[in-house]
Amino acid sequence: MIDLSVVIVSWRARDLLFACLESLDRHVRARREPGRIEIEVFVVDNGSGDGTPDAVRERFPWLQVIALPRNVGFAAGNNVALAKIAGRHALLLNNDTEVLPGALERCVRFLDEHPDVGVVGPQLLNPDGSKQNSVHNYPSLATELLPKGLLETLLPRRFPSKRYEHDGPVDVEAVLGACLFVRRDVLDQVGLMPEDYFFFLEETDWCWRIREAGWRVVHLPDTRVIHVHGATTKKRVPARTRIEYHRSLYRFFRKRRGAVQAAVVRALRFAKSALYALVLLPGAVWSHAGRERWRSRSAVLWWHLRGCPAGAGLARDGGDTA
Repeated sequence: MIDLSVVIVSWRARDLLFACLESLDRHVRARREPGRIEIEVFVVDNGSGDGTPDAVRERFPWLQVIALPRNVGFAAGNNVALAKIAGRHALLLNNDTEVLPGALERCVRFLDEHPDVGVVGPQLLNPDGSKQNSVHNYPSLATELLPKGLLETLLPRRFPSKRYEHDGPVDVEAVLGACLFVRRDVLDQVGLMPEDYFFFLEETDWCWRIREAGWRVVHLPDTRVIHVHGATTKKRVPARTRIEYHRSLYRFFRKRRGAVQAAVVRALRFAKSALYALVLLPGAVWSHAGRERWRSRSAVLWWHLRGCPAGAGLARDGGDTA
């Protein structure tokens, strides 16, 4: 019996993908100790066009490769594989992660021991061992108007933070899609990921639906996975990445908060973009790094001024998501 179906969506990041797959092979598949879980692995190549599917098949013949003709986005790419899985549970795993010993087993065991839990996410770590943010709160007017640190300080239970140590599992609104375990029964009841998001917040919207259906979403702070955060889109195309995040944010507000709040947030974000462009302008004169920051922020402002057209962001020309 397959305990866990691992799904990895990748776009032109072969070295990162190989490191991820090697960690799975070394720490999970090749283990023979008690408590070992049986896994199957799907790699979905999101139209890389660089020979990645053949390279993966040659180096890791034990896994399944799905080669898509174009980049369909994070949710749609995952859904292609999720429709084929045989496992009792599924794992969405970024290609820029590395699994640590015992991490997958711990999450599978937690799902098995807690039948009311639909989704689990571990603590994500930077390569140097420092903590990353591993949970999402649903975007709201409060999160748009108030600093995140203030909300985490004043309402630590409502806004869990990596800055605080947790004694045990924490119920949260959403966990990051970089490493997200979901029960097979949830897929059967709630359905696959929402494909109206190309990149960003699709897992948050999905967790909304899952919790709405009566399942718990839980963060496991004592279970660790390394995540090379921002190694793909943020570094390659920062302006388009920012635009895509804004597009997803506005879509989330329209779906979950209503048209009025969506309009308010759009106006707030437009004002912030104008302010950033103005504040960063002096730095653009003096340094290359300053110019790049200014260009990234100014691109978001220009996108707003053009009415937030669909032909911008990561979805343009097939996208750049990984």
